[in-house]
Amino acid sequence: MSEGVAETGALNALGGVPADRRGQFSWAMFDWANQPYFTIVTTALFVPYFVNGFIGDEVRGQEILSYTLAFSGGLIAILAPVLGAIADQNGRRKPWIGFLSVLFFVSCFGLWWAEPGAPQGIFSTIFCLVLAAISMETAVVFNHAMLPSVAPARGMGWLSGFAWGLGYFGGIVALLIIQWFLIFPGQMDLPGVPVQLPFGLDASQFEAERLTGPIAAIWYVVFALPMFFFTPDRAATRKGPAAAVRDGLKSLAQTLAQARRYSNIVFFLLGRMIYNDGLGAVFSFGGVYAAAVLGWGSLELGTFGLIMLVFAGFGCLIGGWLDDKIGSKPTIVLSVMTLALGALGLGSVGPDTIFYVIKVTPVSEVPGIFMSAPEKVYMLFSVIMGLGMGPTQSASRTMMARLAPPHMITEFFGLFALSGKATAFLAPLLIGLATTVTQDPRVSMIVILAMLVVGLIILLPVREERVT
Repeated sequence: MSEGVAETGALNALGGVPADRRGQFSWAMFDWANQPYFTIVTTALFVPYFVNGFIGDEVRGQEILSYTLAFSGGLIAILAPVLGAIADQNGRRKPWIGFLSVLFFVSCFGLWWAEPGAPQGIFSTIFCLVLAAISMETAVVFNHAMLPSVAPARGMGWLSGFAWGLGYFGGIVALLIIQWFLIFPGQMDLPGVPVQLPFGLDASQFEAERLTGPIAAIWYVVFALPMFFFTPDRAATRKGPAAAVRDGLKSLAQTLAQARRYSNIVFFLLGRMIYNDGLGAVFSFGGVYAAAVLGWGSLELGTFGLIMLVFAGFGCLIGGWLDDKIGSKPTIVLSVMTLALGALGLGSVGPDTIFYVIKVTPVSEVPGIFMSAPEKVYMLFSVIMGLGMGPTQSASRTMMARLAPPHMITEFFGLFALSGKATAFLAPLLIGLATTVTQDPRVSMIVILAMLVVGLIILLPVREERVT
C-alpha cells in the first residue's frame, strides 16, 4: 500500500492512531467481499431471473421487483442513519456489522429456494431479497463510518478510492468465475470450460442463477473476515443501550438542523440524492430491461454485467484525472450527462427497433450472441453508461470533501451517506407505478433518465467552494 497511507506518526481524522497497513487493507477488503452480491445477485443474474424465471411474467415481475426494492429502500433510508447515529454514541462498529452479516448470510442463502414459477409462493423469496438488501446496505454504512479512524487524515481519500477499485475488481473476478463454471457450460465451447454444469446442477431449473445467492453469501463471509480480525474498531463508550439511542437520535437531529445553514451544500446533497437514485436503478433494472426486451439469458446478462463493471472501473480512472484537472462539479456534470445519454440510448432499443423509430431485423431472427442490431446498440450505450458510473460516484465523494467545513467534516459525511439512502425507494417505486400504468417494462429507462436530469438540474447552481 502507499507510503502516504501508512505514514509513520500520522494521525487519523479523529486525532488518534490509524490502523497499520494490514488493518487498512483488511478494511478495504470489505468492498471486495460485498461487491459480488451487488454484481451477481442484484444486477447481472439473480434479479433478472427473479423477474423472468421465478415470477415468469416480465411486466408483473418488474412490478413486484420495483415495489420490493422500494420497500427495502424505504426501510434502509430510515434505519441506516438512525443506527449509524446510535453506533456513533456506542463507539464500536464491528459488532453491528457482525450481526448484520449473519442476517445477510441467511437471507442470501435463502435465494436458492426460489424455484422457477414460484411453486412455493413468492413471499419467502421477497423476504430474503428485502432482508439481504437491508442488512448489506446498512453494514456498508457502518464500514464507511470506520474510515476516519482507520486511515491517516491525509490518506483517507486514497484508501477510500483503493477500496472502491478493489470492490469493482472483486465483482469482475466473481462474475468471471461464475460465468466460466456455471453459465458457459453447454453454451460456450472454450478451452477449459466444463462440458456440463458441476455438482449435477439442472439448467432447466435455473439452478445456476439460484446458486448466486449462496455463492455471494459464502464469498462475503470469507473475504470480510480479515476486517473483523485485523482492522481495529473504536473503543466502546460504555453507554447503555437506552442512552446510546437517545444521544444518537439527538445528534442526528442536531446535524440535520445545522445543515440548513449551508444552503450550497444542501443543494449538492439534494441533487446527489436524486441522480444517485437514478444510478442505483441502472444497476437494479439494466439487466431486467435487457432480459425483458431483448430476451437475454444468463450468458448475455453475465457478459453485460462484466462489461459494465470493466468500463465503470475505467471511468473511475478518467474521472479521477478530470477531477484533479477541472474540478469535482464539472466532472459530476459531465458524468451525469454521460449517464443520461446512456439511459436515453438504452430506452431507444426494442426487440426490432433502434433509436426509437428505426426498424431492424428482430433479435429472435439473428443467430449468435450480441449479433443483432438492437443488441449491438444496447451494448454500445451500456459502455457509455459504464463510463459515467465511476466518475459520478467518486467525484461526488470528493465534492463533499471540498464543500464541507473542516470542523464539520464528519457530520457532513454522515449527511452524504444519508443522501445516498434517503430516497432509495423513489426510483423503484416510480418504475413500479409506471410499469403498472403502461404495462411496458421499457418505461424503466424513462424514469431513470428523468431522475438523472432532475438531479443534474438541482446540482447546476451549486458552487464548488468551501464554507467555513
